[in-house]
Amino acid sequence: MNTANFGLEDILLTSPMIVLFLFSLVPLTIKILRGNVEQVHLATVIEVLIGLLVTATLIVVFGSEGQGGSPTAFGGQLIFDGLTTWSSLIAVVITGASVVLMYENPSTRGPQFSELMFLTMSSLLGALILIASINLIGVFIGLELMSLSLYLMIAMSHEQKISKEAAIKYFVLGSMASAVFLYGVSFIYGTTGSISTVDLMETAQPLIQGHSNLFIFGFALVIIGFCFKVSIAPFHAWTPDVYQGSPTPVTAFMATAVKTASFAAFLRILASKGIGGSDNLLNLLQWLAVITMTVGNVAALVQNNLKRTLAYSSVAHSGYVLMGVIAVGISEGSAYPAASVIYYLMAYSLMTLGAFAVLSLIERNENHFVQTDELAGLAKSHPMLALCFSVFLFSLAGLPPVMGFFGKLYLFSAAINEGLLWMALWGIINSVLSVYFYLRPIVVMYMKEGSCTSSKENYGTTFVVVVLAVLIIVLGVVSGPIFNMVERSLG
Repeated sequence: MNTANFGLEDILLTSPMIVLFLFSLVPLTIKILRGNVEQVHLATVIEVLIGLLVTATLIVVFGSEGQGGSPTAFGGQLIFDGLTTWSSLIAVVITGASVVLMYENPSTRGPQFSELMFLTMSSLLGALILIASINLIGVFIGLELMSLSLYLMIAMSHEQKISKEAAIKYFVLGSMASAVFLYGVSFIYGTTGSISTVDLMETAQPLIQGHSNLFIFGFALVIIGFCFKVSIAPFHAWTPDVYQGSPTPVTAFMATAVKTASFAAFLRILASKGIGGSDNLLNLLQWLAVITMTVGNVAALVQNNLKRTLAYSSVAHSGYVLMGVIAVGISEGSAYPAASVIYYLMAYSLMTLGAFAVLSLIERNENHFVQTDELAGLAKSHPMLALCFSVFLFSLAGLPPVMGFFGKLYLFSAAINEGLLWMALWGIINSVLSVYFYLRPIVVMYMKEGSCTSSKENYGTTFVVVVLAVLIIVLGVVSGPIFNMVERSLG
């Protein structure tokens, strides 16, 4: 690949990343010019939201519609196809909503708010690089930029004990996973002479079928690295502790935008069809998907802390998404499995962000961890908030007619179409199992007496909650056209 020369087209294609980086510097620059004094937090939020709006606009303008090949930048290091466009848009929109949550949450709003915004946008920049990269070193750079920013965002919480433990735990385990990933990349390069995922599409399956042990070992290590990032069992143990210890808006960002970016990159690597050349590798991934969704749902059944419940819910949903990613890995050129993964990630991000936004509204201070029993009386004191929370939980459970139901419908259909019927059956069983812990908060809100309240001044977060609830209903009702649009862009 020739990476020495680049022109205007490369700049235009990467303009969303360039703009995002420049806007990330604005709050910090203003703070420095003011003698290290924070400007009004609302001004910082407005600057960040403008940057995200411009970034999203550029993604749409220069995004590929899947016609006539997808453009690449910098000698084929970055690709701007339908997968890049949709995943990037999801990540940017979710980040914008998360920023509003950070502005109003007691654990994130404080004297270092400009630094937090810089880190948030830097993490998003890493996510965009991760999504677009078709070079495994580029993938690693994006992964590290995204993760290193997250470690600091977690540690910056005003809560002084659990958040620091979460940051250290995530840093140590995340560094180990990154090392495993990079070690796998070295084996892939040693056996193929390339670190391009495009080249992997030509070499992975023949090498695995030819029993190239070094390549198989390297490919497996790369998969393990991603399994950690997206909370696939048994590499999920960090998830509940880190999600609980992080500030709720950061947890929301981590569980949605970061997971979407990681799964997009994971999908691009497994799309090389490498797993199709090894029955053992394929069977192992299928069992990991089944174990992940089962472990997540069973563990969530016994939780009372709502952040831990949603953490284990996130683990279970990773199992569902992995099922779709496996379908992409063995599909013969169909865009349907990849479209089902993107649509499900869109649905999952909206409903999970909404659920965490409700918790952010209920939290009284940085040391308050909302328990399920504390929701008693919320339907009476804040009927609209309780209704929105119910919509999010119904969608997470996969009940019709909201977006989560259609997401699972497309995902399970993709698995069945690729001959993965037994995995789809396990997905259905686990969806039924999850109904209990998703309906429990609804029962507490509507059928138990209590005095649960939320902050009356958090208008931004309340607006985000209502908009997300409406989107989940509307995008569920019109799921067909949305899904067809995604499928066409991936074609």
